Amino acid sequence: MDKGFKFILLLILGFSMFLTGCGSSSNGSENKNGDAPPNKNSSGEKIFRVDEQDKLNSNDSSIDNGGLVNMENVKVKLTFNNEEVIVNMYDNSASRDFLAQLPLTVTLEDYIGKEKISILQKKLSVDRVSSKNQPQKGDFAYFSPWGNIAIFYKGLADPTNDLIILGEIESGKENFENIQGDFTVHIEKVN
Repeated sequence: MDKGFKFILLLILGFSMFLTGCGSSSNGSENKNGDAPPNKNSSGEKIFRVDEQDKLNSNDSSIDNGGLVNMENVKVKLTFNNEEVIVNMYDNSASRDFLAQLPLTVTLEDYIGKEKISILQKKLSVDRVSSKNQPQKGDFAYFSPWGNIAIFYKGLADPTNDLIILGEIESGKENFENIQGDFTVHIEKVN
């Protein structure tokens, strides 16, 4: 065989290998329709995916065989206007980073008539968290581009890749709906 024919044959072989590699890039996180999995398990509990390193770094989590983790018995209390809200925290790098910053006192303001937000002084670690979350009423979340926490008193219609759910309100979510204007909240970990 001449050199030109061998070169073309190698080029075709290399291109075929490249296309084969690109075509099989699914990591198993999509369903048969190509959609991301929902953010709730079969029993209705909120879940989210984290990478293997997050699983290894988590000492107080229970891991099921689907690659999903939930933080056990870790709660935070939000106190404001003689009211109290308890949040069950989820286990991801952003949640652990948030817990390390507590206690905090922040000022919450209304945003788009669906959530109360406050920009944190220090951004949370989100490098190992992947999300495609559709926030629901009662979600306690972190919006990474702005560096703000968000408490949803109404859900959003569309999921967003930049929103990491830190936890879910266990009690007192109704306390946020009727507050007008900015208000100060003290956040601390509950023992």
